[in-house]
Amino acid sequence: MESSFSFGVTLAVLASLIIAVNALVAVAVLLLIHKNDGVGLCFTLNLAVADTLLGVAISGLVTDQLSSPPRPTQKTLCSLRMAFVTSSAAASVLTVMLIAFDRYLAIKQPLRYFQIMNGLMAGSCIAGLWFVSYLIGFLPLGIPIFQQTTYQGPCSFFAVFHPRFVLTLSCVGFFPALLLFVFFYCDMLKIASTHSQQIRKMEQAGAMAGAYRPPRTPGDFKAVRTVAVLIGSFTLSWTPFLITGIVQVACQKCSLYLVLERYLWLLGVGNSLLNPLIYAYWQKEVRQQLYQMALGVKKGLASFLLLLSARDGSPEGPRESSCAITTISHSQLDGE
Repeated sequence: MESSFSFGVTLAVLASLIIAVNALVAVAVLLLIHKNDGVGLCFTLNLAVADTLLGVAISGLVTDQLSSPPRPTQKTLCSLRMAFVTSSAAASVLTVMLIAFDRYLAIKQPLRYFQIMNGLMAGSCIAGLWFVSYLIGFLPLGIPIFQQTTYQGPCSFFAVFHPRFVLTLSCVGFFPALLLFVFFYCDMLKIASTHSQQIRKMEQAGAMAGAYRPPRTPGDFKAVRTVAVLIGSFTLSWTPFLITGIVQVACQKCSLYLVLERYLWLLGVGNSLLNPLIYAYWQKEVRQQLYQMALGVKKGLASFLLLLSARDGSPEGPRESSCAITTISHSQLDGE
């Protein structure tokens, strides 16, 4: 009982953080899209939306874990919940793959990128991504071999889905996607190194001609760095869960469900919390937009405090106190 309650508390905290952080990044990216109208930012927004939906989906499991005594959920309802969780997780993983392909295409075909990846193509990719994600998530509901023959609450992934479903996802989806990730990264690194060498040669030629400019870091390496961090986060989060699920299929006598559901599954879900943190830290434009949003909130709070002090102060006091608050707040904002 205590283990179930602690798991429920952990799940509740994780779901709250995933929803809050991804919603904040989604608002920042939405404002950036309104300013810049960038196609690549649409994929980043889709990643934040998918991770937010995953947080909402797992929050429905919290009540089952925190109820005392544990409240059993009907198998049909539990299957639908886990289907939505799986669909959102699949959408998140596929969006990371789409972002990697988008950066790869921008580096591989820089002159034709905006012709290939236009608004229609980006919308089609996102629509197809969600169709495939829900197809993956609801696949066990239509295939009996992917379902557990017996069901005992509380609701969890392996309470309704058989480890054969994890084996199929690993062989058909995860490991091929991981190989494709590695291919994208290696080719992007090769192209970025070639561009860096070309820039150095141009700078050396300019220095010899007397028009030397200080060296700069190619933007290609920033894209390679972001993709590398996303791939590493994706791999470290989901690989233990999928490999242990394969071991559970191969070893029927092994009882690994507790480790899979209480620890490794949470590790994979935690990837949805890492994704927005990666973009908030590594992407300069997202970081600047979040900073501007923080400044806007700071100015709003300062104005609100000024209004309260003006209403609660004496007839002679408000002007002096408000002037003092105004001077402090503006000096702080200018110092930023």
